[in-house]
Amino acid sequence: MTQLSETVKELIAKARIISFAEWDKSHSKAEIAIFQAADDAFRYLSDEDLLQIQTKSSDNSELIPVAVLLRDRAAEIVDEAREQVLTTYPKIIQPGGGLYPPERAQACWRDFWHFLRCITYGIAGGHADYTNPTGLHYMNLLYQELQVPLDAMLLGLKSIKAASLKRCPANQQEILNPYFDHLITQLATFQVR
Repeated sequence: MTQLSETVKELIAKARIISFAEWDKSHSKAEIAIFQAADDAFRYLSDEDLLQIQTKSSDNSELIPVAVLLRDRAAEIVDEAREQVLTTYPKIIQPGGGLYPPERAQACWRDFWHFLRCITYGIAGGHADYTNPTGLHYMNLLYQELQVPLDAMLLGLKSIKAASLKRCPANQQEILNPYFDHLITQLATFQVR
């Protein structure tokens, strides 16, 4: 595996997608702590986490099952998004491609998994505007430093949305669109160097 530079390591540590800073208007400190603990551990919300959130705040309880569904189907959603990227950009994982060598591709697929994880936090918390501008700034710098193919990442995020929504009840898809579109819009502002 390729050694990461100190700059890249620093950027990785600062590139946090989500922020709960504005959630204090709608969630208790205890609820925010549940979300924060999951994010700090880079994990999806557990059944216990979601039960506690649902118990403390019934305002968004109808979307909790969607967060569970997406969490439980995350692997297949990410696989579907990956297949879409590879179909659209077949040479991307070959020598000279933006996701070569294989470690680069694996990092990309991990990012897809994390994108979906953060989207599920937004859904479970009822916050479509869940991103951290500072964290996204560092993520942009990280992607520039690593020369991540943004067109492929954006397609992957759009594919995550499509794969997720088709697994959700039709009557909830319109409600869920903003949670995906928010991160898609943010990623679309990233600069290529």
